[in-house]
Amino acid sequence: MTEDRILSLHPQGKKGVNIELSKYLTLREVVLECLSTREMTATEIFRCSEERLSGDFEGSVGWYAESVKLDLEARGIIARSKKGGKVVYGIIP
Repeated sequence: MTEDRILSLHPQGKKGVNIELSKYLTLREVVLECLSTREMTATEIFRCSEERLSGDFEGSVGWYAESVKLDLEARGIIARSKKGGKVVYGIIP
């Protein structure tokens, strides 16, 4: 039996990636949990995601977190901005 999949979106209209739905949903939840407390750089999002999933995830957490971060940005759920010379991401209220 094949796993359900989702084609992610890209904020610049580029081609998204085809991800297993269960992995997408896991990383979506984790990325949003990480951003629920404060804005973060991409590196901080990846680090937070890896800490929360430590050993409980099959595959590259960083790669999936990047794909999901871009998808959430394309869907208007999170936004990027510049603060202090750094690009940060936050949940759109």
